[in-house]
Amino acid sequence: ADIVDEAITFFRANVFFKKFHVKSSADKLLIYLTFYIHIALKRLEGCQTLAVGTKAIINLGLEKVPVPGEPGFPFPGLFTLPQSQEEAELLRNYLKQIREETSGRLLNCAYRANGFPNKWWLAFAKRKFMNIVIL
Repeated sequence: ADIVDEAITFFRANVFFKKFHVKSSADKLLIYLTFYIHIALKRLEGCQTLAVGTKAIINLGLEKVPVPGEPGFPFPGLFTLPQSQEEAELLRNYLKQIREETSGRLLNCAYRANGFPNKWWLAFAKRKFMNIVIL
C-alpha cells in the first residue's frame, strides 16, 4: 500500500473532516489527494458508464495543474512555495503524475465490474471536504 491507496481507502472517512491537523509532509499529500479525489468524484457524478467516466477523468488530467503560489491552488500555505521555475515545474509534474495514478485507481472503486457507477462511492461527491465548495 502506498499514499494513493491510503488516500482512496480513507477518503470516505476523511471527507467528513472540517479541519485536518498536519503532522508530517505525508499528511499534506494526503490532504491534497483527498481534495483531488473529491474533484474527480464530482466529475464522475453524472457519468453513467465506465467509458464516459474514463473520458471525464482523462479530461480532468489534461487540465493545468496549479502549484503553490499560483491562482487555483486549493491550499495556500500548506506547501512551501517553489523557489524557482524549475522547482515549480518539477512539483507540477509530480502532482500531475500522482493525480493520474489516483484517477486510474479511483475508477476501479467508483465503477462496478459491470461498468455502472458505484453509488456508495459517488454519493460522497456531495460532501464538502474542509468546507471547500467544488464547482
